[in-house]
Amino acid sequence: MRIISGIHKGRSIHAPKNLPVRPTTDFAKEALFNILSNHFDLEECSVLDLFCGSGNITYEFASRESKEITSVDINFHCTSFVKKTCSDFKMDQVKVIKSDVFSFLKNAFGKYDIVFADPPYDLEKIEQIPDLVFEKNILKENGMLILEHGPKTSFLQHPHFKEHRKYGNVNFSIFK
Repeated sequence: MRIISGIHKGRSIHAPKNLPVRPTTDFAKEALFNILSNHFDLEECSVLDLFCGSGNITYEFASRESKEITSVDINFHCTSFVKKTCSDFKMDQVKVIKSDVFSFLKNAFGKYDIVFADPPYDLEKIEQIPDLVFEKNILKENGMLILEHGPKTSFLQHPHFKEHRKYGNVNFSIFK
């Protein structure tokens, strides 16, 4: 895994083999950040990275100098790895929280410009993620939720759904 842009561009990150993750591909990640860069000044953004896993997306936001990044994952090994990597790279704007994402969202009180969620593609409650984000009102005005998911999941009928993008096996549903 490597950081594709920003002040840490080109740096490689070697996640332990035992992490239960499926990092977003560089191809999809580059497309995602092109979309986000057209809508946001990433240096001014507060970001919530749900199901952060190895921290792949967190590092991209930090490399682009987003001002505040909260990364959430339930796996202790994932959160420990992200904390250590952020410390090593001096990504001081990153706050890592070990928590179940659904519990975190139910108790959320902050507001974010961007919420990115990359749950396991077979997660049973995946359709609840946009509902919780909008019920808890954690997006700032003009904020965006990006949900990565597999090809069998569709959010076309969700009231906040705006668009779908597909990059290889990676699908992004975008909500506003």
